[in-house]
Amino acid sequence: MSKQGEIDYVRHIGEAGLAHAVDKPFSDGGCAQMLVDIGIVMHLLPPPPARLLDLGCGTGWTSAFLARRGYDVTGQDIAPDMVAAAQAARDRQGIANLRFVVSDYEGLAFDGEFDCALFFDSLHHAVDEEAALRSAWRALRPGGILVTHEPGEGHAANPATQAAVARYGVTEKDMPPRHIVAVGRRIGFSRTRILVNSERLVRLGLGIGEAGLLGKLARYRALQPLVAAAMNFSRWGRLGSMVVLVK
Repeated sequence: MSKQGEIDYVRHIGEAGLAHAVDKPFSDGGCAQMLVDIGIVMHLLPPPPARLLDLGCGTGWTSAFLARRGYDVTGQDIAPDMVAAAQAARDRQGIANLRFVVSDYEGLAFDGEFDCALFFDSLHHAVDEEAALRSAWRALRPGGILVTHEPGEGHAANPATQAAVARYGVTEKDMPPRHIVAVGRRIGFSRTRILVNSERLVRLGLGIGEAGLLGKLARYRALQPLVAAAMNFSRWGRLGSMVVLVK
């Protein structure tokens, strides 16, 4: 798909759709899980006031959360209308340590400027995810941490996903953790970890993040393919996952 679908997305979803996007996570049916997820992200990142790059931030709710935690945040998005909405929300909240830029995360100009970076449900919209991950790698300082939070296998085939592609012309891909890890290692990230984060897995008693059973198993590189397979097992549907990559 063309990147134009991402750029034009706001004008296609209308005022109600934009209001929903701006008020995330509280406007969304998945609010509880989003709050859990952003909490885990904060746990994985270096402590504030680290410099953080929020990639594909949309209307900036993740950027605002992280800035209010004390990070020095730069939010990036390809869509000028998204960034305008993010800036307006920032100004209403009076957040001083948050700025936004309009750019393509597949070709960022940043070089060694950030302590950490985040793709929160945004990498799977990339036309070229390797270029996006390479841009993030370049933007990080040595030892910098990249966290990705992305859907696994089956996302692209979901009827709701396919309807969004047909209606808005956006890019939607599967972005399983094993693929992110493989690309990250090829780019030059020195260490990687897969972490499970799924409400369904919690209900199954397998735990969440590093403290859970699958999270512990995923620390061992030889077991990561098995963990990734478990995380994407079709009977469990769309399982959220996080990957931590260290430059």
